Amino acid sequence: MLNILLSNFLAPLFWLTSFLLPVPQTPKKPPIITGADQTEQYLPYLKGKRVGVLANPTTIIGRRHLVDSLQKRGINIVKVFGPEHGFRGNASAGVKVQNEVDAATGIPIISLYGPKRKPSTEDLADVDVMLFDVQDVGTRFYTYINVLRNIMEACAENNKELLILDRPNPNGYLIDGPVLDMQYKSGIGQFPIPIAHGLTIAEFAKMINGEGWLPDKRTCKLRIVQIKNYRHDLEYTLPVPPSPNLNTQQSVLLYPSVCLFEGAYINLGRGTQFPFTVLGSPHLKGKYPFSFTPTSIKGMSETPLFMDQLCYGLDLRRFDARQLRTSGRIHIEWMLELYRASPNKAQFFDRSLSKEMGDINKLAGVAEFRQQIEAGKSAKEIRASWEPQLSQYKQRRLKYLLYP
Repeated sequence: MLNILLSNFLAPLFWLTSFLLPVPQTPKKPPIITGADQTEQYLPYLKGKRVGVLANPTTIIGRRHLVDSLQKRGINIVKVFGPEHGFRGNASAGVKVQNEVDAATGIPIISLYGPKRKPSTEDLADVDVMLFDVQDVGTRFYTYINVLRNIMEACAENNKELLILDRPNPNGYLIDGPVLDMQYKSGIGQFPIPIAHGLTIAEFAKMINGEGWLPDKRTCKLRIVQIKNYRHDLEYTLPVPPSPNLNTQQSVLLYPSVCLFEGAYINLGRGTQFPFTVLGSPHLKGKYPFSFTPTSIKGMSETPLFMDQLCYGLDLRRFDARQLRTSGRIHIEWMLELYRASPNKAQFFDRSLSKEMGDINKLAGVAEFRQQIEAGKSAKEIRASWEPQLSQYKQRRLKYLLYP
């Protein structure tokens, strides 16, 4: 009887204390901290020096532009160099950018996306150190790695050190695609690497030096502020769109797969507010229920393919991009599907149809990709042709890693 009484008395007490005891918490992952946000690592080094900066809108400390922030902190920024889309990011893809003076800071801006693609000796004469801080997205055809090489070349020629404030690669988990056949070297493919290279900007700079990709095998003196708490397989949401047409996280994650459609008679969302997340053509009417209409959008795409025409095709805005992470592959199946669905296959890769189309051989980096699609090869067969070059690149890449 006593046991029953005690049990009745203690049961509510145990029930109450179960809510008071601390619940075991899953340890929080430490936040990823970019090189730029670690100002204590580089501000003392920049004090008293004349600084040149390669920058665009992704060049931020916290939520403020790095150039604005450093100038407020007393750093002497003597000039800024702007890549494609310009320093403040208000130029469309492929549009030449002119030199100007920045209205906000009064600093001269030298365009590296016009007649000039690298700083001249005159440009660097009054610069003690160059600073590079631009967000990349990890693909061969995204032009910021070309700008990096050009800056490194100018620094090596003029005996200037390059300070790189590293940033995560949002597609850092992905190493895939055909390795560029150098006979197809172009503005969208400068290096013998696959479509998705799996490196951060600083790691890529180390590869440029290590592989002798600068003229005359020169090397550029590098100083790197590494990212804290970063691994290549970590998900990373970009705080600022890296360019006008990569304006969502979904577009950034789909970009390695979808950008190949720049070389097809297919609109990939240029001329919409959701580029690189939809695919379509007027010729696919009746094949797909989804449709969209590209229009002229200043600062994004003024003359998109199929402008003001109803396009039918695929809506990838809700595609689960985790599938790409799980597979570790570029999704070439979309290209195969739309080619099969196309009623006029002779037009699919015909660049003469529109100046808005790119060269599929230069985008893929090899001639075989187009030939394989036209021959009806499977995705498995196409992927098999990327070897052994892809595996050889993966092994070579290991020498330049700063992060696991």
